[in-house]
Amino acid sequence: MGSLDTNATGLHVHDSAAIDVVDEGELFRPLDPEDVRSYLHKAVDFVADYFHSVESLPVLPDVQPGYLRTLLNPAPPSSSAPFDVTMKELRNAVVPGMTHWASPNFFAFFPATNSAAAIAGDLIASAMNTVGFTWQAAPAATELEALALDWLAQLLRLPPSFMNRGNAAGGGAGGGGVILGTTSEAMLVTLVAARDGALRRTGRGGVAGITRLTVYASDQTHATFFKACRLAGFDPANVRTIATGADTDYALDAAKLRRAMQADVDAGLVPTYICATVGTTSSNAVDPISSVADVAAVLNAWVHVDAAYAGSACICPEFRHHLDGVERVDSISMSPHKWLLTCLDCTCLWVRDKHRLTDSLETNPEYLKNNASNSGVVTDPKDMQVGVGHRFRGLKLWMVMRTYGAAKLQQHIRSDVAMAKMFEECVRADHRFEVVVPRKFALVCFRIRPHSAAAEEEDADDVNRELMARLNRTGKVYLAHTVVGGRFVLRPNFLSTKNNNKEIDQRTFCAE
Repeated sequence: MGSLDTNATGLHVHDSAAIDVVDEGELFRPLDPEDVRSYLHKAVDFVADYFHSVESLPVLPDVQPGYLRTLLNPAPPSSSAPFDVTMKELRNAVVPGMTHWASPNFFAFFPATNSAAAIAGDLIASAMNTVGFTWQAAPAATELEALALDWLAQLLRLPPSFMNRGNAAGGGAGGGGVILGTTSEAMLVTLVAARDGALRRTGRGGVAGITRLTVYASDQTHATFFKACRLAGFDPANVRTIATGADTDYALDAAKLRRAMQADVDAGLVPTYICATVGTTSSNAVDPISSVADVAAVLNAWVHVDAAYAGSACICPEFRHHLDGVERVDSISMSPHKWLLTCLDCTCLWVRDKHRLTDSLETNPEYLKNNASNSGVVTDPKDMQVGVGHRFRGLKLWMVMRTYGAAKLQQHIRSDVAMAKMFEECVRADHRFEVVVPRKFALVCFRIRPHSAAAEEEDADDVNRELMARLNRTGKVYLAHTVVGGRFVLRPNFLSTKNNNKEIDQRTFCAE
């Protein structure tokens, strides 16, 4: 191993001055190399053992709110303890209260997938602890993030206009990307950019102008969109929710969107932003990107594509058509932490014109000024996000793609889809159940059928609620629900990293 010799830099630490800040005992060295080695070895052993045994653990813990305070000290410790004590309390108190998202029997929500490469990348990034707000603050981190985004954009076959590859640091004119924490952030920053652009176009700045701006999404759009609209200052009365139905498999109807936008124009309002979704949370509906872009072009509205979950599937040629028309939108985001084996948090945002983003989000305090930023050759991460500090998320994303390559990532996606397809076929073959909407990716929406045509839907909903409750009480699986077309449905997701090639059929979800 190499070593860093601080004396070679000409810097000297005076032990007496350092000791003055310690009242008693040995000098505190929180990054003592031997402690780092020892602690991390034990942590890595814990992680490896956890993945080895997680399938045998109850997916949902049998604990009540407040349980942890009865097991751990209510007051902070005044003195140090061996690291083994900390690890023992982790095993005995924390683990029994965890919902195990890594379990192959976790079918709820959109799971956060993971991999050895991602864990290693996250660990190394945490150890380096870089705060990459500017290129100068972290040149390699900034450029590796830009490279990783371009790699993923190429796997998704995004047009060159969304890529950073104009130069190594993603500077200059044109499009580019940034890695954020979640889809919420991607929506928020693009809403702000669209808001400011609309205000400039209409010549009405300030709060008064904002009250005329309208935004649009289907009723299947993730709830985080509506929160982001509030944060961006849009009047809740000007947030339009377009109703969907079974006739479009709950996708956004472009004709309804056009009528809603025209009605707003006739009322003197300014259509500003449309959120289209590829893979909605409830039913995996796919909004028609090309048709939405046609409508938006007439009124110069910003189009954002939320492909947080299903975007990962589009690295496979057989699913890429779901992104057709993306070359005409203003921004697109997807979250590799959902399905591309890159642990939370990692949301990739690409914009066709990054200056529309930086014009709204740029900050330039004196203490961050530097020649690289002033030159315009680079785009600083701080100017494409809400905050200033920027985590080194690009490392784990790059390590996942570099380690596994496109072929294995596609294999991972296809394996999950195959399991979902198998389960869907089992459900369709059983007269007791019904598939509520056609499966598109690895999510299956199903439920117990009403006992008879005369049976009330409310009774059917109650039966399915009871089924879900019984399943979750067993601890063998964790399942979530949604409401589609006014019906209560179960929605297992086949995305857990550890359930590949596992045989699953509808009996998994049949409680005694």
